[in-house]
Parts: sequence; structure tokens; C-alpha cells
Amino acid sequence: MSRLLVVASSPHIRSEMDTARIMSWVLIALAPAGLAGVFFLGARSILVAAVCVISCVVVEAVWQKLSKQKITVSDLSAAVTGLLLAYNVPPTIPLWMVVCGSAFAMIIVKHFFGGLGQNIVNPALAGRVMMLICWPVAMTTWTLHGVSGPTPLALLKGVDGISGATALPSLMDVLIGNTGGCIGEISALALLLGGGVLFFKGIISWRIPVTYIATVAAMSAVFGRSGGPLFEIMTGGLMLGAIFMATDYTTSPMTPKGQFIFAFGCGLLTALIRTFGGYPEGVSYSILIMNTIVPIIDRMTAPRIFGEFREAKKYGSK
Repeated sequence: MSRLLVVASSPHIRSEMDTARIMSWVLIALAPAGLAGVFFLGARSILVAAVCVISCVVVEAVWQKLSKQKITVSDLSAAVTGLLLAYNVPPTIPLWMVVCGSAFAMIIVKHFFGGLGQNIVNPALAGRVMMLICWPVAMTTWTLHGVSGPTPLALLKGVDGISGATALPSLMDVLIGNTGGCIGEISALALLLGGGVLFFKGIISWRIPVTYIATVAAMSAVFGRSGGPLFEIMTGGLMLGAIFMATDYTTSPMTPKGQFIFAFGCGLLTALIRTFGGYPEGVSYSILIMNTIVPIIDRMTAPRIFGEFREAKKYGSK
């Protein structure tokens, strides 16, 4: 026998898809949305995205160096967090705010809880919410082709007291991204294209994105939102959140049943905030709230261990 058989613990079958490759595909899938943002919102979107990515990578490397940990920026997770954060801010935001948001996301949200795979909530979304609380004006100043204006959801909410605009953009405009908004959220078509790439590569399943989006559509119809279900699902950060944020491996449930529950909760909260809340958008808060109860969902939906009931009954009868 020329080869020795090695006895080892599971897993016995290993995938070639490691963290770096998964993150590489996520970056590729995010590219169409970024190109749409640059085309409709201007070249400054590139600068904001670059600062976000570089800030997250540098902050992570410096933190790991100072805390005497292995530097893991080559796994590209910090770059993905930076790009997702950039996609959740307007292109006009001052760059120093972007650096602060990146540092908060990487140190407070990610590394204070143990780093990759240990964080409780999505770092990019938490960074966005921190920036929204600290600098609400800068985070809600929208432009389209260099002209200030409201987002479609702001129009729908009736909070546009600046321009007085009331007409909603067409479905074609919100589909391709010809509206105001954050850099990576304006084009539903580009985000769906990126989601298709992730689904085709087996990086995400359909359960969370489809359930999340379908719940928002259904609840919007139930609540009688004037834009209609199709307008609701193609505007704001819903596509970006459902495809790229809610599907985060670390902060979403592991079981299929748990993923349905998690996505339904995200969709219900998003529809409630959009309809009855003070904000026109609710994706970030919805995902963050549901992130915090993922351990409970996993515990409730964990499959029963094979033979567990019989053993309990056996010993209980003695």
C-alpha cells in the first residue's frame, strides 16, 4: 500500500470556498450597484467608497497589530465591510465622518466582540446607524446628477419640506437607479444582478432575501402604502439589505426555519417603520434588531439530536 489512511475528526469533505474567496465574490457582486451609484450620483462616490474600504482595512490591521493578534486583512472581510458601509451613505458626506464610521464598525462592533464570526450585529449597518445618529443632516442630504433632492421613500413619506416635490419617480427610474439615495442602494436592477451572482455561486440561499422582500411587499399592500408593493421593494435600502446585509453568515440564523423567521421579522419591522415610524426607511434598524435575537431563533429552531428523545424517555422511566 503506497498511501496511508489517516483517521481524523470531521469535517471530512472540505470546500474550496474559503473566507477570502467568499468575500471576493461578494465584492464582485457589489460592483454593479457601485457602478450605478457612480453613474447617477457622481464620481465622488468612488472617493467615498475608497476611503471607507481603506479605513476599514487600516483600522483592522492596526487594531490587530496593537492587540498582538494575527493580521487577517487578507481575508477581505474588512474590505467588504468598508464597501457595504460606503453603499449606505450619500456621496456628499464629509470624508472624516466616513473614517469615524469605519473605525466604529471595525473596533466597537467587530473586534470588541472577538472579530470575524463573533460580532452580534452587522458592523456596516451599525456604523451607518451610528453616523445617522451623530450626523443626521450629512447622512440625509441626497443628490441626483449634482442636484439636491429627496429620496423616493422620503417623497412617499411626505417629509420633503425643502423642495416641495411630490411626484414619485417612475418604476423604471427606481429600477435602474435614476433617483437620489445612498451610493449602493439606488439601483434595484444592479443589486438583483449582484444577488444572482451570489446565488449562482452558492454563497447565499434564497430564503432570507426572498422572504424579506416578499414580506415587505405583502405588508405594504396590507397597510395601503400609496406607492404600491413593487415601488416599495425597489426603493430605499431594501434590496441592498435583503441580499447583502441580512444574509451575513455571522449575524443570521443557521437553520432554514430560523432563516424564514428572521427574514419575516426583518420584513415586518421594515414595513412597520416605513408606515408608522418617524423615518421613511427602516431596513437598517430592522436588520439590527433581528440580529440581536438570532441566538434565540437558532435555539428555538435547532433540529433535535438523533436519538435524544428515546434516551431521555429511557432514563426518565427508571
